[in-house]
Amino acid sequence: MAVQALGLTIHAFDRVELQRASEARENSVRAFNLWRALVISPPDRRAAILGEAELPNTLAASYDAQATTPSGLRPIPLQIARLFRIEGPGPNALPAPPRRFRPAEVRTGEIGPDSFAISMRFPDQGWLNLTFRHPHPRPWHSDTFLIAFIAMSVTAALLILWGVRRLTRPVADLAAAATRLGRDVNAPALPESGPAEIATAAAAFNTMAANIRRFVADRTQMLAAISHDLRTPITRLRLRAEFLEDEEQRAKMLADLAEMEAMIASTLAFARDDAANEPAASVDIASLARTVLDEAADANPEHAAGIAFDGPEHLVMRVRPVALKRALSNLVGNALKYGDAARLALERRGESVVMLLDDAGPGIPEAMQEKVFQPFQRLEDSRNRETGGTGLGLTIARSILRAHGGEVSLHNRREGGLRVAIRLPG
Repeated sequence: MAVQALGLTIHAFDRVELQRASEARENSVRAFNLWRALVISPPDRRAAILGEAELPNTLAASYDAQATTPSGLRPIPLQIARLFRIEGPGPNALPAPPRRFRPAEVRTGEIGPDSFAISMRFPDQGWLNLTFRHPHPRPWHSDTFLIAFIAMSVTAALLILWGVRRLTRPVADLAAAATRLGRDVNAPALPESGPAEIATAAAAFNTMAANIRRFVADRTQMLAAISHDLRTPITRLRLRAEFLEDEEQRAKMLADLAEMEAMIASTLAFARDDAANEPAASVDIASLARTVLDEAADANPEHAAGIAFDGPEHLVMRVRPVALKRALSNLVGNALKYGDAARLALERRGESVVMLLDDAGPGIPEAMQEKVFQPFQRLEDSRNRETGGTGLGLTIARSILRAHGGEVSLHNRREGGLRVAIRLPG
């Protein structure tokens, strides 16, 4: 804006100078034509000719016996007559006067801050007294000033907007790429184009993303190898346990081996992170939620009365259906196992989709509500003792929901029970 104001100021004062120069030349031409018309006319006709002349308000002329310009201002000799050799404008201009008709004497000078006077003595008799007045400068008064101001303002605003968008677009692209990477480690790479700084930042971001993908792949391969190697000795132990004569010891050992296999399977599933590999699709999550609840009711008929759904008939959004179903199944299973009920409410709130899962259990102490999302965290002292879990259900559920760009949190309800709050970007 400062540059724009400076430009308008320079433009305004340049226009004033141009206007003054134009008026000075026009007045000079008028004065020349007036002098030429008078000098070739008889002295007794000069006053009448001067009275008939149409002069602008910036030029005053009179035919007098004496000069009105004081001689003490700045007397100029006859050399100033050279200025009157110029030709008048237009085809009707009078011819240049003979040399003998040039001013016999010329006086000129400033008689005020905005006035300039010239007195020229005719060769025969009398003086032509001219006063030039410069109008008071009005740099901001113009019929086109407002149009020029609006045009410059709009142009400057468009250029600034274009420049800002051009500068911030790479940053916005980088932020969007970071968001995509947070949801999907296999997201496409960021184009390494643009200015050197932006290209360097994009290359560094792509390198970071590649390192993350390699780390996840290495972790998955390592855990898969460990799982595979553990299955063989577990199988041998199971075979040996079958030959134990003590039925009680045999049952305990088989239960321990089954728990070990479940832990290995859960750990491997957690490491694979199915949510990051499954492609997203448009899914009716209202129907998906009802399916999860129906399957839970079939698997837990003793808790069927405590299973309920409250939400719209249809709600379509882009998700990874298998992964999301797995997360909801883990949460609903926990609610039934530890809270004997699973009441799921689904609704859209602005740009988000919210799911609230309530149970009728004892809840979780606030100090532990965040810790239970950590791997292998179990709260047997505060929850139902009849568990067979490995402590990865909530961890896997949060991992899947965060891979969708969402979040999950736990809250104890005043009326009793635990509430699982899920928020997904809609």
